[in-house]
Amino acid sequence: MVNALRKLIKNIEPKFTDDGPLQRFFPIFEATESFLFSSDEKTKSGPHIRDSVDIKRVMILVVLALIPCYIFGAINIGVQAGIASGKERTLFDNFVFGMGYIIPVIIVTFIAGGFWEVLFAVIRKHDIYEGFLVTCALIPLLMPPTIPLWQVFVATSFGIVIGKEIFGGVGYNIFNPALVTRAFIYFAYPTTIAGDKVWLVGPDGYSGATALSIPAATENSNALDLLNNVNQFDFSWINMVMGYIPGSIGETNKIIILLGALFLIYVKIASWRTMLGAILGLFFTAIVTNTLAPFSSNTMLSLPPHYHLVMGSFMFGVAFMATEPVTSAHTNRGKWIYGFLIGSLTVIIRSINPAYPEGIMLAILLMNAFAPLIDYFVVQKNINQRKFRYAK
Repeated sequence: MVNALRKLIKNIEPKFTDDGPLQRFFPIFEATESFLFSSDEKTKSGPHIRDSVDIKRVMILVVLALIPCYIFGAINIGVQAGIASGKERTLFDNFVFGMGYIIPVIIVTFIAGGFWEVLFAVIRKHDIYEGFLVTCALIPLLMPPTIPLWQVFVATSFGIVIGKEIFGGVGYNIFNPALVTRAFIYFAYPTTIAGDKVWLVGPDGYSGATALSIPAATENSNALDLLNNVNQFDFSWINMVMGYIPGSIGETNKIIILLGALFLIYVKIASWRTMLGAILGLFFTAIVTNTLAPFSSNTMLSLPPHYHLVMGSFMFGVAFMATEPVTSAHTNRGKWIYGFLIGSLTVIIRSINPAYPEGIMLAILLMNAFAPLIDYFVVQKNINQRKFRYAK
């Protein structure tokens, strides 16, 4: 069967190459062949490096790390729907119920992303890059389960075209396309992603706030007192770690996210320096805001560092977004600075701007823009140190 398929691919290949009648669509043919079979291309002259990891394998490993987030996200949708409707379901029933909401979002995301990726590949006459697979795998995890599908299509198109393709495609973009998609949804359709009803699947009129929006909407209070007195949901620290709370599809279970982060570190795809730097930045800035809390009416300033860590999309963003190799810092020292500033800005945006309590998205996008500058100064400092050392 495999040999027959391989023979068929080889027989139709001339139609897509050289002066074949379908040469314009060679990127589509190449992507199909690359998806079905390993490449048999060989380098003809040195220098070259042999490595068992290529871009395709890197992308597949990232997608594998995201699968547990999808599984738990589906289960949590069922749990939250059960809370809203007063129904009890088994674990499997919750999973099936949740997948009924997630699968349409995934399909629409890949249709939109695939369409633009193929279109630009055909126009520019280059290969279809596997990067859009990870982008399209991330986007549904950043969305609430009840988001309208047409908005998913529009936002994904914006994220792929404006966030990546206008810069030249994979490897040239300065902003994370998945986060550009999320930002578009937030600013273009704020009630769809920031309202108190969009995170829950249940009867019409049933509403419930997320953990971050509760202290953000109240002044002159203690954040922990507010969270501990919520009757509708369990916003205790341990339950926010376990993930049975309202939120985006993939952001709630911090244990699964941590395991995914450790996996990406183990296979050397994600940088532990960026992750640890972000956590240190978050803790440092949260301690500062806690110190200022008695002198302000802003309740968010009183939120402890360990709560900032597990609330919202911080851990998901740091594990899967901030470490994206194209848009993050590349020098080792730059990764520490880049991560630290992401963590610090997350707390600042959450605390200073109560209208937008979730700050990780804007923090990463802002630092995406400054990552090249950070690397530039790190490299220049290293050059100056060498000049000084050799001048002695």
